[in-house]
Amino acid sequence: MDFGFILGQTLSSLLMPETIAYAIAALGLAVHFGYGGLLNFGQAGFMAIGGYGYAISILSFGFPWWAGILVGMVASVIFALIMGLPALRLRADYLAIATIAVAEVVRLLFQSTIFDNYTNSADGLGNYHTSFREANPFPPGRYGFGPWQWSQDELWNRVFGLVVLALCVLLVWALMRSPWGRVVRGIREDEDAVRSLGKNVFAYKLQVLIVGGMLGTLGGVVMVLGSAVVPGNYLPSLTFYLWTILLLGGAATIFGPLAGSLIFWGLMSFLSVFLPALSTVGVLPFSPAQSGVLRYVFVGLALMLIVIYRPQGIFGSKKELTFNAR
Repeated sequence: MDFGFILGQTLSSLLMPETIAYAIAALGLAVHFGYGGLLNFGQAGFMAIGGYGYAISILSFGFPWWAGILVGMVASVIFALIMGLPALRLRADYLAIATIAVAEVVRLLFQSTIFDNYTNSADGLGNYHTSFREANPFPPGRYGFGPWQWSQDELWNRVFGLVVLALCVLLVWALMRSPWGRVVRGIREDEDAVRSLGKNVFAYKLQVLIVGGMLGTLGGVVMVLGSAVVPGNYLPSLTFYLWTILLLGGAATIFGPLAGSLIFWGLMSFLSVFLPALSTVGVLPFSPAQSGVLRYVFVGLALMLIVIYRPQGIFGSKKELTFNAR
């Protein structure tokens, strides 16, 4: 068993674009659930809006890469309004059902042949990277050391993603320290009390949905900068991975989603190599392919244990516990 290879694969996963993208999207969920008390199970829909909005605006309309990001952001605001105006009047459990259903509708629309000229249906979109790569400030070559070695384009993807992540962290930090953030936390704790003070609770909830959704959209953009936009990437399982990351790090925290994403992807990468290796040497009575699937079982068990024994997350505080969100 090559432990050096296993360690290298695990460490390299900590700076994958997916790790950064999931951290940004999970930070949006922290705004929704951790601070706002909204049970949004449709964050995959916002990520799909971001990825498709970015790719379609470049391929079909010839926009530059930065304008594609703006298009995705505007589209996410419209999507949040369409989903939020009726759904935010529902109770928490019904809100969860409504959001996951709307996200599935969005994915199926992108996958259908109705908009095939724009979305390429189930085959997805690719070859939209030219303008973004032309903005790459790094000259051609190999960069990094040890398990972290990338080409100039791979480095540019990661640096840009980390800059977006840092800006999102600063934005959420500033918002939650503002009077707006204090009202949002008050709604999470007791919306009737906040309503009695003359605040428009519904408007604040809609604003929370928009802000968290825009962060999910940015995560969707970062995820496709160096790959392709495929509808199969936006299954409901994506949202549940984000919830795992959020609950792992801490729901009502700024840095919890970042740490949760690192732990989640590090664990997933480690198990995807370690378990097949155990199968190869005869420790596990499964084929290597079957053993690789077991990582989802272990991650699910870890999430169950966290919810039971530390529901506030690894870095969360019981004072911010929101599992009784209304």
